[in-house]
Amino acid sequence: MPQSASLARRLWSWFAVIPASFFTTGVLITIAIATSVVAPSGAWQQFLYRLWARMVLRICGVGGVRVSGAELLSPANNYVFVSNHLSLMDTPVLLRHLPVPFKFLAKKELLKVPFIGWYLRRAGHLTVDRGSIRSSLKSMNECAATIRDRRLSVLIFAEGTRGGGELQPFKEGAAYLSIQSGVPAAPLAIVGTNHILPARSSIFGSGEVELRIGEPVSPAGYSLKDRAAFTSLLENKVRALLNA
Repeated sequence: MPQSASLARRLWSWFAVIPASFFTTGVLITIAIATSVVAPSGAWQQFLYRLWARMVLRICGVGGVRVSGAELLSPANNYVFVSNHLSLMDTPVLLRHLPVPFKFLAKKELLKVPFIGWYLRRAGHLTVDRGSIRSSLKSMNECAATIRDRRLSVLIFAEGTRGGGELQPFKEGAAYLSIQSGVPAAPLAIVGTNHILPARSSIFGSGEVELRIGEPVSPAGYSLKDRAAFTSLLENKVRALLNA
């Protein structure tokens, strides 16, 4: 990229995209927190998620997202969504374009963050305590019971962190939740968000974005002792979607 174009991209990112994104996020999270008292996790909160995601994608110059495989999901079912993670832009892409409402699985430490933690509780997002093996297993079992009993869909970035474009080895959390809850795991592949906003960068770019949805995988026949094998299966499913 020519130096003048690079400078223009930096100025556009720092003085237009980032301030507008923060302002939009601040306004909508304030509305969400205020209304979560009377509408903690229903259609109104889902509307706010999607509105925020649509506005952020537009601010960041993402004109459209190509979605494939949506017909493989049933609105009547709930899923453990298993996705790769390329960029901070993955979150608005998924909130805006995944056709089944879902909750995020977040670190319990986020509950201590002012406003965000309170909102996560009110909106019904799930958290896991990673302080020790015992506390982690306890919170994962509680999450699995919630997914099963409340028929919630939950989304997990299975790599555990944002990658640089190459798929990283999956953690076993998604497989654990799917097996323990009996809920099918649905593989997802996000393509192109790392060109919009690379990991650990504040400079926005441009490019096409795709969300590829794979056929859900039943955990029937797998026990918790088999979660490494189930994790490997899910990782291969996501890799196949990325290479499709």
